Amino acid sequence: MQDPTHRVDPRKLDIDFQVPYRHRLRFTEDCLGSDWEIVESLMEGSEGVAVRVQCWVDQGVSDADASLIERLEERLGRSDRLQATGRVRLLEGGEEVKNQSRWVDSVFEAIDGEGLDRRSYILVVGGGAVLDAVGYAAAIAHRGIRLVRIPTTTLAQGDSGVGVKNAINAFGKKNWKGTFAVPWGVVNDARLLELLPDRDFRCGFSEAVKVALLKDSDFFQWLHQNARQIADRNALPVREALRRSVTLHLMHITRGGDPFESREARPLDFGHWSAHKLEGLSRYRLRHGEAVAIGVALDTAYSTLAHGLQPGVLDQTLQVLAQLGLPVYDALLEHPHLVDGLEEFRQHLGGRLTLTMLTGVGQPIDVHQVDSQRMKDAIALLATRCREVTC
Repeated sequence: MQDPTHRVDPRKLDIDFQVPYRHRLRFTEDCLGSDWEIVESLMEGSEGVAVRVQCWVDQGVSDADASLIERLEERLGRSDRLQATGRVRLLEGGEEVKNQSRWVDSVFEAIDGEGLDRRSYILVVGGGAVLDAVGYAAAIAHRGIRLVRIPTTTLAQGDSGVGVKNAINAFGKKNWKGTFAVPWGVVNDARLLELLPDRDFRCGFSEAVKVALLKDSDFFQWLHQNARQIADRNALPVREALRRSVTLHLMHITRGGDPFESREARPLDFGHWSAHKLEGLSRYRLRHGEAVAIGVALDTAYSTLAHGLQPGVLDQTLQVLAQLGLPVYDALLEHPHLVDGLEEFRQHLGGRLTLTMLTGVGQPIDVHQVDSQRMKDAIALLATRCREVTC
């Protein structure tokens, strides 16, 4: 057998290797009740040694369910296998937790103060921003502590909860400080979604529309047919939409060949170059899911004008977003600094600008230039169409 390190040039040694990962996703009805065993079974340990767990909960989730922390501490206290390292800790929810570094510093201090090591676990219950902040700290401390996420929003359950990215904001830019780290496990729980206000509940489905446009025309048509029922919180279509959305996201991450985004393109960020900028420009008046809805509408309109996407697809996209109760336009699209989002997006990935656009549903393409006039026309088109749908 030839020596795999052998090369013609003795001054050069290049060795390709792969690191095995496992992504664990579970679906539960009541993870802090009858399905607790599913959560507990995710956290493996050495035989005869208690598994040490530190818990963090989104303040907004705790406010919505006053018994949640009590139930979580009771479950941990009664476990024969798990040992809580301390009381359940709270973190500010929403984008604020990513904007203020003191929140992440408090996670670092707790990890150090309670003596967690690389075989300990951090269990975090909350929305996407809290998952991001705690995940960022977990990925850095000791070069990585095992993280189990329990996402409590439709946005996180359908998309970011299974992502391998963790980040906080810095220098006025979205996700400027961040890491790639595969979560040890993710639990999508149906009961926790009942705590969401309607606005936050609907926000998550913009990512479902996005991934359907990119990857699955059948799913896109299904969303178009079921959007009103989803917005009305009908349990069966809600669960179906989230399961199909999160599966498509997870398959892209695990089977797409580029989980850590080392290539030029980030197809799952369709519509996000403007979404991230809109969030900041609005001073986070716009929720992430709302900004994504507008960004998806914009890039679909641009794809129609610049890349031959059929106008009927734009019609359906605007209809499904509106029926989901999501915006398709905001006056900030005409802000002079919106275009700065293109350069910030390029810097975030590196290399030349690469955006994903569409020639058809399930037919994404990579583009490296944006026609500024056609983008202005796309914004104007959305402004006109906004009068025809509920923005």
